[in-house]
Amino acid sequence: MNMKKVTRVFYISAIISILFIIWGIIPDSILPQANLDNVTTVVQTFLVDKFGWFYLISATGFLIFAIYLIFSKYGNIKLGKPNDEPEYSYLTWFAMLFSAGMGIGLVFWGAGEPLSHFHTPPYGDAETNEAAKAAMQYSFFHWGVHPWAIYATLALALAFFKFRKQSSGLVSDILQPLFGEKIKGKWGTLINTIVVFATVFGVATSLGFGAIQISGGLSFVFGINQTFALQLSIILIVTVLYLLSAMTGLNKGIKYLSNTNIVLAIALMLLLLFLGPTKFILNLFTTTFGSYVQNLPSMSLRMTPFDPENSTWIKDWTIFYWAWWLAWSPFVGTFIARVSRGRTVKEFVLGVLLVPTIFGTLWFSVFGGSAINLEFFQGVDIMQHVDAIGEEVALFAVLEHIPFGTFIAIIAILLISTFFITSADSATFVLGMQTTGGSLYPANSVKFAWGLIQSGAAAVLLWQGGLNALQTASIIAAFPFTIIMILIVFSLIKAFREEAKHINVKRKRAKQD
Repeated sequence: MNMKKVTRVFYISAIISILFIIWGIIPDSILPQANLDNVTTVVQTFLVDKFGWFYLISATGFLIFAIYLIFSKYGNIKLGKPNDEPEYSYLTWFAMLFSAGMGIGLVFWGAGEPLSHFHTPPYGDAETNEAAKAAMQYSFFHWGVHPWAIYATLALALAFFKFRKQSSGLVSDILQPLFGEKIKGKWGTLINTIVVFATVFGVATSLGFGAIQISGGLSFVFGINQTFALQLSIILIVTVLYLLSAMTGLNKGIKYLSNTNIVLAIALMLLLLFLGPTKFILNLFTTTFGSYVQNLPSMSLRMTPFDPENSTWIKDWTIFYWAWWLAWSPFVGTFIARVSRGRTVKEFVLGVLLVPTIFGTLWFSVFGGSAINLEFFQGVDIMQHVDAIGEEVALFAVLEHIPFGTFIAIIAILLISTFFITSADSATFVLGMQTTGGSLYPANSVKFAWGLIQSGAAAVLLWQGGLNALQTASIIAAFPFTIIMILIVFSLIKAFREEAKHINVKRKRAKQD
């Protein structure tokens, strides 16, 4: 390993990661009250209970900021030098940001989340017309413009400072307009360590859940026993594949895999759309999209101070998701920034906000709509499989009742695998970049080290049943990072103002000449 390029953030965050993994595998008998699961759950419960309003207001604030940028005078500022052209075509760019941002989660929750909301709605009675509408509306809400506004805010700041201002590409450097050179010292190290911590554990959790869903699919479709040995084998195989992909670099590995992802995802969605209840799905998409847009402001700030029961639902779903997207934003934001050189601010924000949101709403309409249709109109009990095994089988339980279901299920397993690889591959690049002073080409040895730590964390905590603890730990890191994100908004506005002045001065000089 080239130690000259590795910063102290690498050593600090690697040590913290390994200590957390060790903490996660200490048996309950040794630390009955102080095991990782108990401690992280207590901290997370406190944050969600006391600061749920803070997460809601912050996420909505980032969305308002992103929309403002589209229509502002800063919309034509280029993320790069004035003559820079985009590195990737629109299709490849959309595929890459979509694969990094949501892929594996959409497949995992596409049928499971609407079904869960149908049986336990955010308000009103379960398993009714109203519950079905609310189930779809809130699925759109949780995977729509809010998460992508969070990603867009950070990604835009990183891309602007990296490609326009030639800064290092570290998250801490975005705050230089506010804090000057002070941000280069201990505070900068702390910020970048929080970024790495949230990324390592956020991605490790997704890898664990990905392994659970692949093994659940193999079990449901082919009758293979769903054991830890099977899940460990899946993690080992995928680790080898994504490390090979990571070694080939962005332009080969992730680019080809992202394009494969989008083709497989569209194929899977279209197959289910046309083989399933097509008319119902399209009617459901149309009406739900309308109610989502209409009710977006009220959903965005919905707390239930007079209704403790509904309050629990909001904490378990909406506030949990907002914290989860914030925890994922350093990873996804850094990756989106890396592939967005040459776009204008307006083009960037419109692309990042709208394209994945529209695709996501279509996805939930097809998979969630099919699941609700089976239960509501055909009397099929999909939830019995979910209750017996887990959310990971909801998708396969739906596909079982569709023509060519086994064939479609195999495509789904392939899709989960390729999303799994691209997420982990993207994360090794981001972790490498953040721990080598912002290098756009981190050494393979650094990426390899982070790849092993991620997969090791996923495997060990899957074995111990501690994946939820890992997810909770990542979300706890989202709380301080939300404060950093708010500071990033002010720093970016200040930088844009200075840039606009600089552009105006150049234009005046050009006219005079």
